Amino acid sequence: MIEIVRTRYDDPIHAAALVDLLDAYARDPAGGGEPLSDFARAHLISQLAARPFVFSVLAFDGVTPVGLVNAIEGFSTFACRPLVNVHDVVVASRHRGRGIAVAMFAEVEAIARERGACKLTLEVLSGNRAARSLYEKLGFDDYRLDPGMGHAQFMQKWLD
Repeated sequence: MIEIVRTRYDDPIHAAALVDLLDAYARDPAGGGEPLSDFARAHLISQLAARPFVFSVLAFDGVTPVGLVNAIEGFSTFACRPLVNVHDVVVASRHRGRGIAVAMFAEVEAIARERGACKLTLEVLSGNRAARSLYEKLGFDDYRLDPGMGHAQFMQKWLD
């Protein structure tokens, strides 16, 4: 039986589950193919806990952690309300196809509504067709304001 829980960063079981699941995601090609750095492994939980606008949801199959969503509250200036960006979505490979991501997204949406958020946002790699299909089934679509202007594209610039 899958249990979905709101992560308590001060719980050692939750903390270990979060770091291990995120590391597995980072090692996957969809996560960049590199393990988390020693620095990230050592400091991630304390840094997440220090930010009240960040929350995480975990999925457990009994005592085994099988899923994770990290989310970050932002702000929509147009709506003048909070929004929630789904930053990481992880389901352990051998547990995929069991509805775990759907259940975690339901909890994320509940938290977002509790916070008064106007929408959920996320990024997905264009080659990750399985994730994109799931997100579309959950009601996500490309971000557009005026269709004539096209849809938004996620960009980044690394800072040293």
